[in-house]
Amino acid sequence: MAPGRERSGPPERRSLAPRSATITVMIRAAFAAAKSLKRDFGEVEQLQVSEKGPGDFVSHADIKAERTVRAELARTRPEYGFLGEEGGETKGDGRNRWIVDPLDGTTNFLHGVPHFAISIGLEREGEIIAGIIYQPVSDELFWAEKGNGAFIDTPHARSRRLRVSGRKDPARALVGTGIPHIGKGDQAAYHAKLAAVSERTAGVRRWGAGSLDLAFVAAGRYDAFFEFGLQPWDVAAGILLVREAGGVVSDIAGKPYELGGPSLLASNFGLRDSMVEILSNA
Repeated sequence: MAPGRERSGPPERRSLAPRSATITVMIRAAFAAAKSLKRDFGEVEQLQVSEKGPGDFVSHADIKAERTVRAELARTRPEYGFLGEEGGETKGDGRNRWIVDPLDGTTNFLHGVPHFAISIGLEREGEIIAGIIYQPVSDELFWAEKGNGAFIDTPHARSRRLRVSGRKDPARALVGTGIPHIGKGDQAAYHAKLAAVSERTAGVRRWGAGSLDLAFVAAGRYDAFFEFGLQPWDVAAGILLVREAGGVVSDIAGKPYELGGPSLLASNFGLRDSMVEILSNA
């Protein structure tokens, strides 16, 4: 995308994959919020911030982005419920609920690190059926609908179907993770598991945005990802992307993952058992 240009809606390039009206609504909401995020990111040193806890900050940009997403979604789906990181939950029709992280990677954002995203998932009767993750800086849009596959749109290409990697040998696997913040979680237990994964794999990466970590698994950039203490808004869109790209999402013991569960493991099927063994025995 040329410097100074901002999208005001879904990309003009025609997608090879048909999008539903719901996905279009979600994309429009993300692009609307991204406008102000990109402007604020350019002036990151002047942002006013308040601490929510050690290593966990909230910015005016974060709150403003959630308000924008909420307003855009409500314009076309006013009856839907809404769960957001900053604004809490609004009960809706009891059947449909948006689950939104308006700025995943807030600490990156506030430190001028260009790795953050807007994540929007749609839950229907307890099941995630649609999700998008948009990275404003790279202008990459990841999206998926249940039963229809997962896709990525980039500034230079039409929609491309996402597939998880085919690597089965942990020694060749690149693994993403999220390190618990100070005062959150058992640091010693986590670092024992991190050490075990580091010893058995080709490498471990910690980028600080769980939604993008899951999108990277779906895209085959990471072979696996694990983290503890993730909230529903961190993962709602991402877990659908992984599943629709042919991957599997569970807890670190290999049991079914539930939103808000204490641990999450996402990978291709070929690596899942090895990752469960490594993490469970550490």
